[in-house]
Amino acid sequence: MSKKENNPVRNGAGQGEELMNKIVSLCKRRGFIFPGSEIYGGMANSFDYGPLGVELKNNIKQAWWKRFVQDRNDMVGLDAALIMNTKTWEASGHLDNFTDPLVECEKCKMRFREDLIDSKECPECKGKLSQPKQFNLMFKTFVGPSEESADIAYFRPETAQGIFVNFKNVIDTMRPKLPFGIGQIGKAFRNEITPGNFVFRTREFEQMEIEYFIEPPKTDKDWNGHFENWRKDMIEWMEFLGIDVEKEIFELEVPKDELAHYSKRTIDFEYKFPFGQKELYGLAYRFDYDLTQHSKHSGEDLVYTDADGNKITPHVIEPSLGVERTVLAVLCSAYVEDKVGDDERVVLKFPHWLAPVKIAVFPLLKNKPQLVDKAKEIFTDLNKNYTCMFDDNGNVGKRYRRQDEIGTPYCITVDFDSLEKGDVTVRDRDTMKQERVAIKELNKYFENKFK
Repeated sequence: MSKKENNPVRNGAGQGEELMNKIVSLCKRRGFIFPGSEIYGGMANSFDYGPLGVELKNNIKQAWWKRFVQDRNDMVGLDAALIMNTKTWEASGHLDNFTDPLVECEKCKMRFREDLIDSKECPECKGKLSQPKQFNLMFKTFVGPSEESADIAYFRPETAQGIFVNFKNVIDTMRPKLPFGIGQIGKAFRNEITPGNFVFRTREFEQMEIEYFIEPPKTDKDWNGHFENWRKDMIEWMEFLGIDVEKEIFELEVPKDELAHYSKRTIDFEYKFPFGQKELYGLAYRFDYDLTQHSKHSGEDLVYTDADGNKITPHVIEPSLGVERTVLAVLCSAYVEDKVGDDERVVLKFPHWLAPVKIAVFPLLKNKPQLVDKAKEIFTDLNKNYTCMFDDNGNVGKRYRRQDEIGTPYCITVDFDSLEKGDVTVRDRDTMKQERVAIKELNKYFENKFK
């Protein structure tokens, strides 16, 4: 993994754009991601996750939850509300500080983030840009029957504050010992000025976030140890996703003058997307900012009582991971165009645990009831333990291609020998090799394959 900051585009700008277009096309064609509200002309940067996309997202979220919450004895979980008391955002600083610099074209009226454009003219029409002004990213809404200022509320722009305002509740009910963490997966909303690049930057997104509470450090070494442990955990997670961290991940230390208002140190893990090197995950040391702010504004003592009866305000390490950006990164990493002999194909080489469909079952011919019945029998049995797909549309070669494109690790074909000898053909996605396996041994066979 590189620690050097740069902005390469995979395979050059033109090829990067071509690759991105192929991935977007595959996602719609195969049922991963659809444009939002498409029958009404769509809605800019709004996306719906189709049958395979929702399986992919759920696999990511479930694996993250098991790895970082359920399998650890220093973690608990939470699911906080999307709309919180507005005082939450006053205390956290979001109402005053959660802004981006906005410029507007005087000619076409398009708006852009000033820090994301290279020139002083409109990227769309070359018109003159206005002077920058700060634009708050909070999504405003109204609670109650009237739209008066007293009823103004905001959809949360991050999941973190739900954890901080529930700190006392977790302490009182679970009685954890420092250090400990609270993990949460949930939606967040930001009124982004220039969303784009498919699902990379959208106004509605999901976060997988942890607030890890530690004793107030006496020296930098005390908190740096926890920070480094989480850095390593995040790298291992990326490797688990099938991302080549040596070639595709760049670690960027955020300069002090660019840190968020709550952070004393932040590392951005940037991924080499086809459209350029962009932030994938973040790791921040939030010191005691949030608990101190909420204690002051709420009047509640958000403190931890140690074994000696001392009341302390813990400091916080925050690993923050976006679900949609994870989906996009694993799609880009898994996408392969390869050729074996004269056989050309597109394949998503997901790690087996991540694939939306684990096994596809085919009858050799769909007009032979005995083959269809046996294939459905095998499908029903395997589907109890694995996410399976039954496919009898087109010839077997076309079915293989469809399964390759959605990343299915194994395909089973039921033929006439299956009826006579009790075995089937199992085909491996990555090697394309085929072998005969006894039907009664299939569960044991796949148990070994999916370890």
